[in-house]
Amino acid sequence: MLFSHDRNQLRRFYVESWRKARQGLPLEPLERLVAEVVAEHPEYHALLESEERALGREFLPEHGETNPFMHMGLHIAIREQVASNRPQGIAALYRRFCKALGSKMDAEHLMMDALAESLWLAQRQGTPPDEAAYLAQLKQMLQRLGR
Repeated sequence: MLFSHDRNQLRRFYVESWRKARQGLPLEPLERLVAEVVAEHPEYHALLESEERALGREFLPEHGETNPFMHMGLHIAIREQVASNRPQGIAALYRRFCKALGSKMDAEHLMMDALAESLWLAQRQGTPPDEAAYLAQLKQMLQRLGR
């Protein structure tokens, strides 16, 4: 469900996962992951507590807006990559980012920049993401941090 091409179906999954978590209902593993990421982003709670607002809202970068679903989706992607260590070596890099930055959230935010760029390039070129280039970019980022 989380990887649907239907924007509203995807957004409903976030809304429903968050609703179930707030109500203390049982969650499937993916719902739990979504709810954890949502819980860490209180700035999005009001949006996700109204399905009508969540489904109807456009987020325009040209107006300086960040799409919260894209933002949280990138957190989820990073966590899934780390859990599976795919691409190979990402888990170790994640630990180094966490150590260098002092928090999981800061590490993910920095890593998300590289992931978003990798996904954008792949979409633009019509190719799968270049895992080697993505890992190289993360390593360069760590070097700039002095780690």
